[in-house]
Amino acid sequence: MSRKKDRDTPPPVPERLPASVVDAHTHLDACGADTAADVAAILDRAAAAGVERVVTVADDLTAARWAADAATWDERVYAAVAIHPTRTADFGDQEKAEIERLAAGDRVVAVGETGLDYYWDYSPPAAQQDAFRWHIDLAKRVGKPLMIHDREAHEDILRILEEEGAPETVVFHCFSGDADMARRCVDAGYVLSFAGTVTFRNAADLQAAAKLVPPEQYLVETDAPFLTPHPHRGRPNEPFCAAYTVHGLAELRGEPVAVVADAVRSNAERVFGLPSSPTVTSA
Repeated sequence: MSRKKDRDTPPPVPERLPASVVDAHTHLDACGADTAADVAAILDRAAAAGVERVVTVADDLTAARWAADAATWDERVYAAVAIHPTRTADFGDQEKAEIERLAAGDRVVAVGETGLDYYWDYSPPAAQQDAFRWHIDLAKRVGKPLMIHDREAHEDILRILEEEGAPETVVFHCFSGDADMARRCVDAGYVLSFAGTVTFRNAADLQAAAKLVPPEQYLVETDAPFLTPHPHRGRPNEPFCAAYTVHGLAELRGEPVAVVADAVRSNAERVFGLPSSPTVTSA
């Protein structure tokens, strides 16, 4: 297979994990899902690897409506809704009213992804910060976790959370900080969600952070279709690839895969208010 074709081909579905897990942050629509049948096919592949439930996340109003609908098509799917920080330049009353309506839905388990992104120059920092403050307030009003997008904005994220008063549960999606940032988040009671980036060979600072997080304060996600874990970096990502990250995180932490998988599942159930599911998925 040529290198280009390899980049266009999803990784193989890995061996089923010894305990079921939840992909805490994915984008099923961006993975190519449109219909209920598409969603079921993606979830079937994920279940074959032991990834039995997912939270599909919105980044704009269209995606928010789709995510909320998709969560009603398949009992294995839950949704998070918000306006991504890079899309907040024109964040007005109409968008706020619609996100607030969707966030109240029974199958919507988080407000996100919201936060700050200083890497891309798509939305002024002031507009991002105003929108972030609004989403913080919304999460508190609807009593659901706040799912944070933080790219090159650590200090402002932490400052605004302190100024506004953080919701009861805060999840740092695709955590990107070092050990010092992780300690500050852990001390504040925040939950750190690790994507495939934690398995990358050049991610020493992030790996140091992953080693110190207490077992009750981490999740695993794919952020699919992006950030496919090593050794398949650069290839299309799907929720089943969370199993690769579970293996990588277990190796980093020096813990059995079953222990990490069980922590990922139980933490997701607690954080998102999901029903309990059987721990063991294979003999």
